[in-house]
Parts: sequence; C-alpha cells; structure tokens
Amino acid sequence: MATVIPYIPQQITVHLGAPNSDAPNVTVSFPDYVKNVASSEIYPTWGESALRANILAIVSFALNRVYTEYYRSRGYDYDITNSTAYDQFFVNGRSIFENISQLVDELFNDYLRRPGFVEPLAAKFCNGTTATCEGLSQWGSEYLSQQGYNSVQILRSYYGDVEIVENAPIRGITSSYPGIPLRRGFSGPSVVTIQVELNRISQNYPAIPKISSVDGIFGAQTEAAVRKFQEIFNLTPDGIVGSATWNALVRIYVAVTSLAELRSQGQRFYASSWALSNPIEQGDRGIKVEHLQYMLSVLSAYIPEIPPLAIDGIFGNDTRNAVLAAQRRFGLPQTGIVNFDTWEEIYDQFSGIETTAWRNPENFPYTSAVISGSAPRTRYNRSTTLTHYPGDALSSGNQDPVSQEVIR
Repeated sequence: MATVIPYIPQQITVHLGAPNSDAPNVTVSFPDYVKNVASSEIYPTWGESALRANILAIVSFALNRVYTEYYRSRGYDYDITNSTAYDQFFVNGRSIFENISQLVDELFNDYLRRPGFVEPLAAKFCNGTTATCEGLSQWGSEYLSQQGYNSVQILRSYYGDVEIVENAPIRGITSSYPGIPLRRGFSGPSVVTIQVELNRISQNYPAIPKISSVDGIFGAQTEAAVRKFQEIFNLTPDGIVGSATWNALVRIYVAVTSLAELRSQGQRFYASSWALSNPIEQGDRGIKVEHLQYMLSVLSAYIPEIPPLAIDGIFGNDTRNAVLAAQRRFGLPQTGIVNFDTWEEIYDQFSGIETTAWRNPENFPYTSAVISGSAPRTRYNRSTTLTHYPGDALSSGNQDPVSQEVIR
C-alpha cells in the first residue's frame, strides 16, 4: 500500500445501505462515527473492559477499511457502509450513550494490529448469540468482563496475539494515488509501491513478469509488468499507471494478501522500501536498527564477506562492521553509516533473497505471516515502544514525532 503509516481520519463517509444500494452517504467526524456504531452495537450497561474491547474492535475495523481503500479502490465515493452484512451498524442521527462517548473520546485514535504488521486489524465481530463468527463475540466479551478479564485479555482471547497502537496520527483522508499518471522514466516512492504490488500479485498471476529490482525506477521491467497486469484485468494495456490502473493494483493487492480479512497475510514493515530522513549510525538503537540487523544477518548467510551479527536493536561495532562489509561488497562509499543509498541497496539485495529463497517462516520472521491463536494472557504489562516507520528520523535518545505507544 502507498499509505504506509496508518492514520486516524478526521472524517469518514458512510453509505447508508449495502454497497450497491441506491442509498445516501453521510460524512461525520471519525469519533462521532465510532460513538454511533458503539451505541448501536453494544449495551452501555456492560462492564468497562467489555466496552473498551468492543470500541477498539470497532475502531480497528473501520481503519482497516480506510487503510486498504476497500471501497474507494472499487470506485465508490465512501469509506464504509452501515450494512452489517459487510461492515458495522451505523444509525444516522441516533442518540449516543454518555459513558460510551467518554470512552470513545479516549480510545478513538487507538487501534489493533498483529505484531510486525502495519495495517489495522480487520477486527470482525458478531453478537455471539444469533450470529457467530471467527472474530470477537460481543456477548462473549461481556461474559469475560464479568469473569474479571481486562480489555487486552478479552481481545487476545478472540483475536490471538494482537497489540494496541495508541495515539496514531490524525489527518484528512487522501487517496494513495499520486495524482498524475506514472510511466516509464518516473521514479520515487510511488513507483516502489507499484513494483512491490506487482511482484506480490505475480505470485497469484504468474503471467505477470517479476521485477528483479525494487528500486523505485519505472524502467522496462516495470512497464512490462504493468502492461501484463492491465491485460489480465481488462484495462488499457498502455504500460501507464493512471488512476484506474492504480486503483486496480490496490484492489488486487489487498485481495491477494487478504489485508481486509481477519486472517491476513499482513502488510509487513518491508512491504515498501524505507525512506530515511536521517542516517542510521553507531550509537543508534530501535526498531530500524533491528530491521537493518535482520536484513544484514540474512545477507550474511549468502554473502561470505558480510559477517553475521546479533539482532538486538543496538548499532554497535558488529553492526558497523557488517555495514562496512556490505558497502564494500555493493560498491558504496565505506562510511559505516546507513544513509538512503546504503539502506536501499541492502533492502534490494535482501528482498531478492527473501522472494526467491526457500520460504521457511523461521528463516524470515519479519516477512512471513504467522497468525497466533494463543490463549489470552493472564497478565500484561503496559509499556511504551517506539515504532519507526518510513520517513521517521531515528536518533539515540530522541523521540520522533509520530512515535506510537503500544500495549503488549
């Protein structure tokens, strides 16, 4: 997906009917939408932990619809419907329960995700009495609440291993389409998105030729892959990615990876190339260092010149030596500092190995989807973890502006 960082929309447009029905749309603030759905779906007299769990599921499901452009990529002019056969129950103009309103004000910019995944969890749910489903049981959550379960334990009892991202950024909804048709000779992050999506889609549609290097340059291989994609999906086969082709790429990519489903393959941190605003160097620590070390450790198994190293999230001497070896091997300036060019080269080399080598999940833990069905934990610790996304600065001891608190 082009939108790598999930965000909370300021407003959301709801279609008051099934997707193809002749029904009006209504646009409301996102917190008001969540308050309405929660007041329509659950009872305000339930235990607070049940209310919290259900509200987080409601938020996460709606954000998944926004993040995957589920309806927009299909040509609809709304983000979600109010049909319970497809989405969540929204009653336009209904009254809101006060205690639910207060909880939503606290929780509307938090959401669920699988550890290591980027996209908000498609946290499906049902009432658990007249209807059952794979996701959360609403009445079951109230039963667990009365048994003393906290909201995290309730969520994990239904969804398995999930974490809660807090204080996600808030902004207006914008289309992922860059606004101009992309064609041969273009370069940049949007081209990276196209290349990543095409390579993944080609696993399901082998007639689409693989793009050997995800380098952000719209060259002959990318053009050939675009043309074949267009032929398969009945688009004008001109090799140009206009809005129709872009939306089709998003729609098919979401479908083949099941990003809009509870059992998603998951949008991993490596699904789009990282765009570093600041270099990574000795003394830095955090998730980006951990991912760098992971890629280097994979490369070291295939390239003898790169020494193996531990994955501890700390940029020490061993990591610097591995970076120097990689720079030497790939013909880059030997600085020991990971700037954009070094990261891109390491990522490209890693991506080539990861997509062509034996796909054992144990070999590629960051990029192989493993969905846990573990039982709820009886205790949990609330801790703050900095999760760094593409474009974030990484420096020792400094908190970046889009850091997000995670309950583990």
